[in-house]
Amino acid sequence: MWSLETLGRVRLSKHFWMREFLYSEIGNIHRVPNIPDNPDLAIERGRAFCETLLDPLQETFGRVFVRSGFRSADLNRFGNENRLNCARNEYPLECHIWDLPDVPVAGASVVIPWFADRCELGRDWRDLAWWMHDHLDYSELWFFPKLCAFNIAWRPDPQRRIDSYIAPKGTLLRAGAEPGESLAMRQQRYADFPSFRGIAYPV
Repeated sequence: MWSLETLGRVRLSKHFWMREFLYSEIGNIHRVPNIPDNPDLAIERGRAFCETLLDPLQETFGRVFVRSGFRSADLNRFGNENRLNCARNEYPLECHIWDLPDVPVAGASVVIPWFADRCELGRDWRDLAWWMHDHLDYSELWFFPKLCAFNIAWRPDPQRRIDSYIAPKGTLLRAGAEPGESLAMRQQRYADFPSFRGIAYPV
């Protein structure tokens, strides 16, 4: 039997705990609880998500800020019905509901402060998109204008799809397709990025 306090203290990976993903402005303002229906399943998928995707990001770029993490099915439905920037629960690319039994996915909307600072100076979002494509086993990426935030999703069978609301808007890479830029061109875009997982932490 899970208590909410115990759930929040669950360590999902080297750098992330469950509590970071449970916070919701929508839930707090509208008093809709953001609690998993199946905590064990949410934890299992959340661990795969953090270990596969978020830990490598933090060990490369420094702090990763979770803008919107886990959403319960009830909270996400409320957000969609009230036009609060939540996709409908059955939307194929919805990644915030981690504990739907038949939909193996976990994701979040995150910001990398290191890259957000560069976006404010005109850096192309595609530089980071192609870096992630070449370094991470992501399923979907979806970029947003504010803070150059992006949705990043884990699935056991990754789709490898990239979309954006930042110009040039639309689909950069369709699931199963090959990149429109060569590996050499992509590497040139992010040649000045930090070394992959290169941050040295105290032993």
